[in-house]
Amino acid sequence: MRHARGYRRLNRTHEHRKALFANMAGSLIEHEQIKTTLPKAKELRPIVEKLITLAKRGDLHARRQAAAQLKQDQHTAKLFEVLGARYKDRQGGYVRIMKAGFRYGDMAPMAIIELVDRDPSAKGAADRTRIEAESNAE
Repeated sequence: MRHARGYRRLNRTHEHRKALFANMAGSLIEHEQIKTTLPKAKELRPIVEKLITLAKRGDLHARRQAAAQLKQDQHTAKLFEVLGARYKDRQGGYVRIMKAGFRYGDMAPMAIIELVDRDPSAKGAADRTRIEAESNAE
């Protein structure tokens, strides 16, 4: 019986899982769409949904709770300034998971996890600005 086993361990320790989901949530907030394995996407969805709900609240305590989970200030800032305002009138369901076939190397089921009503220009925007800054410096 599976009583009190409410999450996937993903063959990782607690600390590794916590770091993995902090990084994945930050990447999803930054790029608004990422590709990962289906079990990781299914575990990431409630984490990001709760973070966006904190951003909708918008007070200092919510910001500190999100910052403790996300680890990077730039992700916390985007979460509260951009996403909190975007989903202010939405009653949940901020994340969409779409199956994306199987990975070539090990046939792991893949998925694309994205924010509903996402900004298509956000994907890779940080990389584009970094490349432009490097080319202007030369």
